[in-house]
Amino acid sequence: MANGLGVTAEPARVESRASRWLAASLDFARKQPLGAAGAVIVLVMAAAAFLADAIAPYDPLNTDYSAMFQAPSLNHWFGTDAFGRDVLSRLIYGSRTALLVGLSSSFFSATLGAILGVASAYFGGKIDLITQRFMDILLSFPLIVLALAVVAILGSGLMNVILAITIPMIPRSALVVRSTSLALRRMPFVDAARALGFGHWRIILRHMLPNVIAPYLIMLTAFMGQAILLEASLSFLGLGVAEPVAAWGLMLRGAAVEFAERAPWMAIFPGIAISLSVFAFNLFGDSLRDALDPKLRIS
Repeated sequence: MANGLGVTAEPARVESRASRWLAASLDFARKQPLGAAGAVIVLVMAAAAFLADAIAPYDPLNTDYSAMFQAPSLNHWFGTDAFGRDVLSRLIYGSRTALLVGLSSSFFSATLGAILGVASAYFGGKIDLITQRFMDILLSFPLIVLALAVVAILGSGLMNVILAITIPMIPRSALVVRSTSLALRRMPFVDAARALGFGHWRIILRHMLPNVIAPYLIMLTAFMGQAILLEASLSFLGLGVAEPVAAWGLMLRGAAVEFAERAPWMAIFPGIAISLSVFAFNLFGDSLRDALDPKLRIS
């Protein structure tokens, strides 16, 4: 739509929106430098995953037995593995596996946990009591133990790994969201929705759930690091993704068990990748919590 001078207002609106995003990003970087550093690492990891086909120097599945166990050099910056495959290329493609598992499992676990937490707080009574006792039972087990149990039942494979990581994280999300929703259910807008005759699930999904978006976003980023670490642990134990898929935990498994002394670079670089990604998501998640929580916000 054009204004009186015949100039379209839409580009100005887009530019204004971009300026606000840039200002907010710079303000976040100033107040939360560690969180900004974590966000940069996350963006680099995402760029490597999306541009893997263009930036990887070699095919991650291409074997070259004449180049087995080559130390880092100009031809292979991070060396080669027991099959002559380029370690750097497998690390770059491994970021796809890490992000796919991390994003999928953290999204499903945080979303399902948020819905369960809001519903439990809204209905209260016996429903809340039974739901929370079941969540307490799941919370009593370490994440890796529940993930191993799910994989043992369903078997290995990428989709089963995502499911195995999603299920143990749901109670953690539900517990955090429930604590916030207990105050929301007594708010006037919830009473007004009931007075208008809205159904329970409409009130939960359209009125209460949007008001827990801040803890939801925090859990989403925090779960990413845990999910990547869990996927690497399962793959290291031989219960995650299988060869020849490029995955950081799978690279560590072969390197640490058989070739740690002969070719230490096979273990060092995947270990650094896992540590950096988990560290980055944890830093970003903590900083996001400080930025979104008024009680913790730095002036």
